[in-house]
Amino acid sequence: MAPARVTAAATHRIGVLDAAIAPRVAALAARDLLRDDATPPPDAVVACSNLYLGDDGIGAGASRLVSGTRAAHLDLERALAAWVEAPAALLFNSGYAANAGAIPALADRGDAVFSDALNHASIIDGVRLSRAERVIYPHADLAALDRALAACEAPGLKLVATESVFSMDGDVVPLADLVELCRRHSAALYVDEAHALGVCGRGGRGVAHALGLAADVDVLVGTLGKSFGAFGAFAATSNAVRRYLVSRARTFVFSTALPESVAEGALAALPLLIDGAAQARLWERIDRLCAGLERAGWWQGRAASAIIPLLAGTERDALAWSREVAARGYFVQAIRPPTVPPGTSRLRLTVSASYDDALVDGLVDALVESARALGIPPTAARHVQA
Repeated sequence: MAPARVTAAATHRIGVLDAAIAPRVAALAARDLLRDDATPPPDAVVACSNLYLGDDGIGAGASRLVSGTRAAHLDLERALAAWVEAPAALLFNSGYAANAGAIPALADRGDAVFSDALNHASIIDGVRLSRAERVIYPHADLAALDRALAACEAPGLKLVATESVFSMDGDVVPLADLVELCRRHSAALYVDEAHALGVCGRGGRGVAHALGLAADVDVLVGTLGKSFGAFGAFAATSNAVRRYLVSRARTFVFSTALPESVAEGALAALPLLIDGAAQARLWERIDRLCAGLERAGWWQGRAASAIIPLLAGTERDALAWSREVAARGYFVQAIRPPTVPPGTSRLRLTVSASYDDALVDGLVDALVESARALGIPPTAARHVQA
């Protein structure tokens, strides 16, 4: 999906997710268990940090709810929320921590979670950790999801969890149809945009923004270790959901906060994403790579993302292909089960804006010549189109 213009900013709707957690928030507040960020006053002696040896290094020294919250964390959260046009955002220490913490916090007994079969392991584990009814629907099969939602008898929240750009195939979820389906069944929508932010949508804001659907996503998860070149992740959502996650997402509550320098680095990178120049260069490189692969019979059409999967089929062929390409000066890791389904072992290429034309052309030659030398036919490739 090439960069697209974002429609006019919409007010984030107060949806079924806010309604579902409202009584839970009230119950926590009634028991004095609703938590807030703990930011030590600048002139206070912090007597609850875990920096036992007095080494005031780069670490925050405690979780965000004890004494680890710094101004940089709050500044970054506000900037990220504004960027994706959500009311609020909450930082996590990684994309894995975001999904493994947020999903089980939101989906409890009496609820139901519907997860795409090819979702990332962090979403899968988040769903497994929840105490909700769990439904796995075939990849991007919205007819199957429609039937599952209609048949669901769970009395509580229905939460649909999906990636926008899938990490191993690089394909894009049919988000507009998914939004309509969630509306029809009064389901909340949780979208992981880890591989879309910085790549898709105007200013790198992701697939939801590219389609003008940002206000229809109840929770948008993004990572800072990809296009940002930093570390960590965030969940952008409503103010009410953020406050609930602060109290209930275990990977947030019980983890030492990100170092302040990491938050500052991610904040410094954000204007580069918004500028769009690197994103435009990236798409030029994606198009050049795909054109070269298409001439050799290994691709068809325009890529949907910066992820280009080339299927070898067997684990042995994928490993041999990876080694052969490495001998030609390019490192492309072989991806095998259980990361991908059996019989779909592959080389997973990712494109960078830093590549020049010579590097792209050399990579294409190395891939094609290596496959030819090993007798891996182009017909083994799965063509993923935008």
